Amino acid sequence: MGEVLRLFAGAGRVLDGTLGGGGHAYALLHADENVRVVGLDRDPEAIAVSSARLDAFARDGRFVAYERNYAEIDSRGDRDLVGSGFDGVLLDLGVSSHQVDAHERGFTFRPGAPLEMRMGPDVANNAAGWLATVGEREMEEAFREYADEPRARRLAREIVRRRRNRPMATSDDLVGAIRAALGPRSGPGDFARLFQAVRIVINDEIGGLRRALPALRRCLRPDGTFVVIAYHSGEDRLVKGAFREWSAACICPPKQPVCTCRGRPLGALLTRKAITATAEEVTLNPRARSAHLRAWRNAQHP
Repeated sequence: MGEVLRLFAGAGRVLDGTLGGGGHAYALLHADENVRVVGLDRDPEAIAVSSARLDAFARDGRFVAYERNYAEIDSRGDRDLVGSGFDGVLLDLGVSSHQVDAHERGFTFRPGAPLEMRMGPDVANNAAGWLATVGEREMEEAFREYADEPRARRLAREIVRRRRNRPMATSDDLVGAIRAALGPRSGPGDFARLFQAVRIVINDEIGGLRRALPALRRCLRPDGTFVVIAYHSGEDRLVKGAFREWSAACICPPKQPVCTCRGRPLGALLTRKAITATAEEVTLNPRARSAHLRAWRNAQHP
């Protein structure tokens, strides 16, 4: 949290694209009476919780929230979201503590949890539906790409075999398939990785981030700061690649004799390497253990 406040010091208008419970927004608004925060979240429960928490700031005209997927920021004409720009943009990716703790939301592998995992009403299919209908090859690719699972083919085959007899309806069903495919030594670490892979797929988290990065960059005012906190290696690679490309003067192919691209950097990296959580931060919030923070600053002139 301290690093986020430092990077946004002096910002007048900040977009929090992953509002969640409003923790980052509250810290920004509390730290600087001149800052104004626009919050987005695709989860209506998150909007309700954060709006109640930040009601005093909303009444002062310093906070407003929209139920919106951050990947769709430039798809509508809301005056607060397009046209005037932001001094800072923040994305704190992944699932929120509130979503994990809500048994009925199905983000956990605790016994008896429904295979739900939808982050908002904009998601058509839940985890149970995806596991019931997706092809074996596509399932294998998802487990391999998003969970780094070397036995992805075996697991996909096991799920397909089991779903012929009964639907994959609860966390117990998916955990049972994982144990059958990976062996009796599989445990919480394996369950967490593979449940996360299913969640990433059904919520289109990687695709949404890929679409959102350039759209959110265009929302930044000159000298504005873009901060992303990622918890998955695939998300972190996307952010790292985008920030590096925007910071390069030339993005033409290496052997092209004459530069035909923009010929100038769009901004500069503020973090050469990702910033990770301190031991104290991990103690206070175990979820921060896998967090990677990267920051980039827009050019001073268009």
